[in-house]
Amino acid sequence: MLEPTHVYTPDPTRYASMDYVRCGTSGLRLPQVALGLWHNFGDLTPMGQMQQVVFTAFDNGITYFDLANNYGPEPGAAERNFGQILRRHLHAHRDELVIATKAGFEMWEGPYGAGGSRKYLLASLDQSLARLGLDYVDVFYHHCMDPETPLEESMGALATAVTSGRALYAGLSNYDGPTLERATQLLDAMHVPFIVNQNRYNMFDRTIEHNGLKEATRKLGKGLVTFSPLDQGLLSDRYLHGIPADSRIAHDGRFLHQSQLDEKITQIRALNDLAQARGQSLAQMALAWLLHDEAVTTVLVGASKPEQVLDDLTAIDNTDFTQEELQRINEITGA
Repeated sequence: MLEPTHVYTPDPTRYASMDYVRCGTSGLRLPQVALGLWHNFGDLTPMGQMQQVVFTAFDNGITYFDLANNYGPEPGAAERNFGQILRRHLHAHRDELVIATKAGFEMWEGPYGAGGSRKYLLASLDQSLARLGLDYVDVFYHHCMDPETPLEESMGALATAVTSGRALYAGLSNYDGPTLERATQLLDAMHVPFIVNQNRYNMFDRTIEHNGLKEATRKLGKGLVTFSPLDQGLLSDRYLHGIPADSRIAHDGRFLHQSQLDEKITQIRALNDLAQARGQSLAQMALAWLLHDEAVTTVLVGASKPEQVLDDLTAIDNTDFTQEELQRINEITGA
């Protein structure tokens, strides 16, 4: 692993094997696979390990790095750690990177530390820029809908983020279709380059197919970045034979519980059989299923080890599905 004083030189062939997909009708193109820093870039992970994950991603054409103010643990740690990697090793390549962050969920104590108010969103963005050591981010997202704040106020804050030069593009995350349409009308009226939505989507979680988000994204010409493609590891071979001691269920119960595994283990095994018939692991098929979808711009993957990044990238090699395979997936998952 590189020490902070060593010079990192990216692979000169890094753009050869990655396709870059137009983000909606905008001019920005994103890699088919992107790196999300939700779980594995907090203070529990050694810096050298985080560096190697980032280097492996960039060496293989991943240019989109996704953060939020509250990613950690502790909240803010992922931005701070990624900022160190940027300053030490990637500062010369800043213009090759698309760096995104978000605000919306709880970040600090008191009445101004969450939601969609102008005060919170812009204060949070300033804090994020300080942790990252950047003058601007490429995309700034409102992280979640806030029914207690007028949509006009939240969208106005995104407009200020762009017009002030703190962000190049605006994005929305965890919105539904009707709210997305209203937000688009407001942002269009303010001439804000709103280009992308980010939402949870995988073979088990089809929420965006039912709440209008996926259809509205297509109709309005916006990009769609999907996260949790493996449903916190359920859509992999991780739990086929029990719960490993180092697994997320075993040591971090915030987002995945044994009861969820118990409910889905029969489906997981059936999907694994289908993946093997396709010559893929279950995780590779889960990623390929998303990449097969023309509505999806890029798929966010998380990784704690470089090998996981490389394994995820192999999904790009086989994204074709027969109608019978797609139907079988829907039958198994109950979609």
